[in-house]
Amino acid sequence: MVAHHFILSCMQNYVATCSTWYWVLTVLQLALPVGVSMYQAAGLVQGKRALSSRANNQTSPKAHQILVYCLFGVTAGVLAGLLGVGGGVVMGPLFLELGIHPQVSSATGSFAMMFSSSMAAMEYYLLKRFPVPYALFFTSLTFVAAIVGQRVARKLVNWLGRASFIIFILSSMIFVSAISLDAKLNHMARR
Repeated sequence: MVAHHFILSCMQNYVATCSTWYWVLTVLQLALPVGVSMYQAAGLVQGKRALSSRANNQTSPKAHQILVYCLFGVTAGVLAGLLGVGGGVVMGPLFLELGIHPQVSSATGSFAMMFSSSMAAMEYYLLKRFPVPYALFFTSLTFVAAIVGQRVARKLVNWLGRASFIIFILSSMIFVSAISLDAKLNHMARR
């Protein structure tokens, strides 16, 4: 699915904006995710699949619950696209609201951000707008920070005996992001 989206996104760079082909490629980018979501939702409703990451062990979700989950996902995607943040930043709190375990919520949000950021980096590289030395520096720095952060979080969970501090970290990061986004928007508005 990622390769499908990446290829179509790269093809969009070589067609005129708002032309017929531009909108055909945009609709094709939506077709596969919608199809996969419908297939997975049908499996959940029919009981062929189960949500194993739920904190409370419920039976398979009802159709209206799955519809709400899908609407949350679409809303998070739109907000993430409009605000320029990774989808995982928006999805993390939504997962917590849906009752998904904090550790699973954090990992899934990070996984979603990995795909959006890696696809953007690949597209920038192909368009020759990508400073490779900076990317290598920040990639190595992020890799080391992720390993250290994971080890520290695991030790804190073992020491405290609960994972609730992950919710505190997530909410703190969202708060700091919102404040910095507001400052950036105010700075841009003054120009």
